[in-house]
Amino acid sequence: MPNDPRIYQIFILSLLLLYGLGFAGFDTTPAHAAIALSSVLIFQCLASWWVTIPYDPRSALISGLSLSLLLRTDSPEIIVLAAGIAILSKFILRIDNAHIFNPTNLALTSVVLLTGEAWISPGQWGSATWLALLIGCGGMVVITRARRWLTPLLFLGSYCAIIFGRALWLGDPLAIPLHQLQSGALLLFTFFMISDPKTMPRHRNGQIVFAVGTAIIACIMQFAFYIPLSIVYALTLTCLLTPLVNRLWQAERYIWPPHLSKETMHVHS
Repeated sequence: MPNDPRIYQIFILSLLLLYGLGFAGFDTTPAHAAIALSSVLIFQCLASWWVTIPYDPRSALISGLSLSLLLRTDSPEIIVLAAGIAILSKFILRIDNAHIFNPTNLALTSVVLLTGEAWISPGQWGSATWLALLIGCGGMVVITRARRWLTPLLFLGSYCAIIFGRALWLGDPLAIPLHQLQSGALLLFTFFMISDPKTMPRHRNGQIVFAVGTAIIACIMQFAFYIPLSIVYALTLTCLLTPLVNRLWQAERYIWPPHLSKETMHVHS
């Protein structure tokens, strides 16, 4: 299905994972990546059987690849737990026949806050400008295919405006915010998590509030409370408000192209 943006997303995330494991020296192992990928596929299979819908591995693979890229832990059990949270949240935590949270984002938030034995590694990519451009270009392909470019670009623009404005206000050198923008974790979040068309608001007005609100909350957490990688926690909070935003500004649900039948629309993300 070449028109399905998830195919491009899986391809790009797979390349990034192979690069990270083979050349970037990620502080993880191929075994941990294999555990994450196999776990999400198994949970997706079990959940699909539970609700009697056809098994579709595409969204599960995206979650597994994203967890492999961002989640760090020495415990295989925590990787399995994160995979379970990511997949099962789509089937359990639902309002108006749609899941509330971005699966990977919720899994990362949960295991980091609850276990004390997991963390998110924002600096593992280094700060190479060419790599930032590569992730950005790959992300643009995905959001263009999904026809959901407004939210990620508006989030990134708002985030840039805040951190550059803060640097100018404090008299900091502009090299500091430029370095922050070269974070691979930030770009993965922008183009592969907050851009999820199934968990962002459906209406354009809601998407604007969602994107700007996530950037503001993330910066407050980061600069006022010194919470590392606060964008992940900020997205969890703004996703909680998405059902309310969808009722305030109503629009049709997003359906992955090519259009799925009513039976298979139930939980695809």
